[in-house]
Amino acid sequence: MTVVDAESRFHVLAVDDSLIDRKLIEKLLKNSSYQVTTVDSGSKALEVLGLRDEVEDPSSPSSSSPDHQEIGVNLIITDYCMPGMTGYDLLKRVKGSSSLKDIPVVIMSSENVPARINRCLEDGAEEFFLKPVNLADMKKLESHLLKRKQQLPMAAAPEPPPQQPEKPPHKPEEAAASTDATQTDGIISDCSCSSSSSKRKASAMEQEGLSSPERTKPRLSSSGLAVET
Repeated sequence: MTVVDAESRFHVLAVDDSLIDRKLIEKLLKNSSYQVTTVDSGSKALEVLGLRDEVEDPSSPSSSSPDHQEIGVNLIITDYCMPGMTGYDLLKRVKGSSSLKDIPVVIMSSENVPARINRCLEDGAEEFFLKPVNLADMKKLESHLLKRKQQLPMAAAPEPPPQQPEKPPHKPEEAAASTDATQTDGIISDCSCSSSSSKRKASAMEQEGLSSPERTKPRLSSSGLAVET
């Protein structure tokens, strides 16, 4: 099995003080393509999860073994009746942890006690299996694992970038004033050009009138007399 295959499989932590039951649950989980870690007590389960076990030895600074490291666990399946810390106690510790409370917990027991079953379900257990567990029970775990997997991306989803504020549209009054100003400028400019052109034409005509020889020649009338112009 490659590292990629191992990382893509769900990891189940199985807790049972009975060696026979522990081996059975391990075999069923592996046949269902799960990664499995097995421990024989609730205190060791807390070590795997990275939680201090303050129940057995409150005076101890930490009962976790230095060789143990916190690992990613997708689901916990635990026996109910165990010496020291029961499966119900383990359930309460997990659900009371801010970092582990979303991990699904399944309880197993060989005793069919309705009050016990209801208490576990009310306090956060996803399922309560009666021993001996079988392959059909293992298939029920998949829905809880997939449900948790779908919740993780939503929680880690990045926030959308802030939108840039849109510029306010120009008011109709401002647009009309801008148009009038442009038209007025055009009219003034045209008028100035026309006035200058007229002045230049008048000056040219005057110069032509003074310098033209036709303006100084006398005209003869029909009677042959010269008439001054």
